[in-house]
Amino acid sequence: MDIVTSVTALRERLQREPNNVFVPTMGNLHEGHINLIGIAKPKAACTVVSIFVNRLQFGPKEDFERYPRTFRNDCDKLRSAGVDVVFAPDEKEIYPEPQTFVVEPSDLQHILDGAFRPGHFRGVATVVLKLFNMVMPHAAIFGKKDYQQYLVLRDMVRQLALPVEIIPAETVRAADGLALSSRNGYLSPAERAEAPRLYSLLTDAKQRLAKGERNFQRIELEAMSQLAQHGWAPQYLSVRRRADLQVPAPEERELVVLAAAYLGKTRLIDNIEVTL
Repeated sequence: MDIVTSVTALRERLQREPNNVFVPTMGNLHEGHINLIGIAKPKAACTVVSIFVNRLQFGPKEDFERYPRTFRNDCDKLRSAGVDVVFAPDEKEIYPEPQTFVVEPSDLQHILDGAFRPGHFRGVATVVLKLFNMVMPHAAIFGKKDYQQYLVLRDMVRQLALPVEIIPAETVRAADGLALSSRNGYLSPAERAEAPRLYSLLTDAKQRLAKGERNFQRIELEAMSQLAQHGWAPQYLSVRRRADLQVPAPEERELVVLAAAYLGKTRLIDNIEVTL
């Protein structure tokens, strides 16, 4: 496994590869990331993983400074997973000058997560486009836990005619249903015991939809009330059309239920797809 820290070294290393598949990460890797690598490896001769905590996608009061950085441990996991190249640039390598050119996503960036994290998806799309231009992959793997992010990047690739296939990966969960996330490490033992409730309520919403309930607002409000009663601070739990995250018509068949809520000081997100 080769570890490179500059764009020049990355391009020199990848010149001898016929193709590569890319898994961008912010480090602090867990089994969800390793699952992405497992999906990536059969798809190309070379698997590239980036580790970069992107300031551009964090709000002014978010956890950029305290986001866990575990580089040595991450490299051990990547080596065991059979990764070929790790790209670990510092901030000056990605942003050698102020980033005045940015990717402005569609109105999708302003709803759900975007309503609570203004500018977040602009920061994600900008850094991912830069990473694509540096790595030049033919495919990239993104987890569905960040469902809205996946759709933003899917649309960016399509509308900008980028030669990259966006491959979504199913959410990896702990035995009790909690979606694996780097931020789960912020949870206290009591909060960790409570955290699976979010997925439980999403599952309940899916079951109600499958049984024919079409009062989406009632499903949403009752689930958010349940979260609040158990000490959460919910931001949204919403039934949406899967294709574009717009509010669905009653006859829609391809849905997704998405949620974001604070448990203590930790913000958790999750979703579940529904096919009727």
